Amino acid sequence: MKTYSILAAGILALASCSPSPKTEEAATPTGPALLEREITYMADSVEMKGFLVYDTLLAGDRPGVLVVHEWWGHNEHARNAARKLAAAGYTAFAVDMFGDGATANHPEQASAFTAAVMGDPQGAVARFGAALETLLNEGPVKTDDVAAIGYCFGGGVVLNMARQGMPLDATVSFHGSLGAVEPARPGMVKGRMLVLNGEADPFVPAESIAAFKTEMDAAGVNYTFINYPGAVHAFTNPEATSYGEKFSLPLAYNAAADSLSWAEALRFLEGSFGK
Repeated sequence: MKTYSILAAGILALASCSPSPKTEEAATPTGPALLEREITYMADSVEMKGFLVYDTLLAGDRPGVLVVHEWWGHNEHARNAARKLAAAGYTAFAVDMFGDGATANHPEQASAFTAAVMGDPQGAVARFGAALETLLNEGPVKTDDVAAIGYCFGGGVVLNMARQGMPLDATVSFHGSLGAVEPARPGMVKGRMLVLNGEADPFVPAESIAAFKTEMDAAGVNYTFINYPGAVHAFTNPEATSYGEKFSLPLAYNAAADSLSWAEALRFLEGSFGK
């Protein structure tokens, strides 16, 4: 296990952060190499709307990465992460955990969406599993090289999917919740974990961090935990500050932490896949 903080706040300031799916055939290139596809698939008896993107100039199959959205739902933040992963040489699939591509415009609605998913662990596994199957079936993906990243709610989702034995070579959580639906057991987590956390995030207290590390150590999980000084919740989302001000929540974008954490995630994925 590795755990550390990014040297000092001064460095941050300088760094300035299952069933067959139905596919819409029309593909929209977003640049000279990236191809985007809107994909509708079924999971947990609900129609889901996902977003697949990959580099058409890269020959052959490549590792696949699932992207799980924040509690706001399947929005541009998740899609932009998928685009950046595709530009880095992965096939990325921004999943839908709420159904019908639903997004929330108020914390109460977002909380209701997330509670419905997390309150039904088997349904959550079914939704995540269907997204994984869609990624493997629909994109140029090496079936033995798969990872998942998630933001906030999505960070908690990917950590819990890894805990429950999903075949993930790597799992990356950005400012995600750390609580376990089922605590990790020895041998259950198949790959490495990277947790990228805001040190000033009030939603992730020191007690939660300590409990998470104790759980991972006891289960023998290969994990790295990084704290970014001064960063609060949702530090990767450029809209977080406006959300925080609008709803009086401790949310804020941190460009330095965003940049540093993304670079760390790419290094972690490269190391996990031996790229």
